[in-house]
Amino acid sequence: MDDRTRIELEAAAFRALRHHLIEKRADVQNIDLMTLAGFCRNCLSRWYEEAANARGIAMSKDDAREIFYGMPYEDWRVQHQTDASPEKQAGFKTAFAENVGKKA
Repeated sequence: MDDRTRIELEAAAFRALRHHLIEKRADVQNIDLMTLAGFCRNCLSRWYEEAANARGIAMSKDDAREIFYGMPYEDWRVQHQTDASPEKQAGFKTAFAENVGKKA
């Protein structure tokens, strides 16, 4: 497989993952994704931001989140995010430290 085809397939897989998480399974909470899988929608938007910045494209965290979520992040939170129990918050803290580190 040539590089262009590989990149196109990877991009299509990313778009399918984004669609699944944003359109089909908006009910799945980021805190649960992070705890179970070690990443969440915010991680995906951060990786998007980092890829843009690495290519000299200025992009902020808020810009990347709006691109990924298809709306301002605060709007997403109001529409889809529920309160997390203290147990879920503790699990998230551990998963975040293990998978993302101290950076926010």
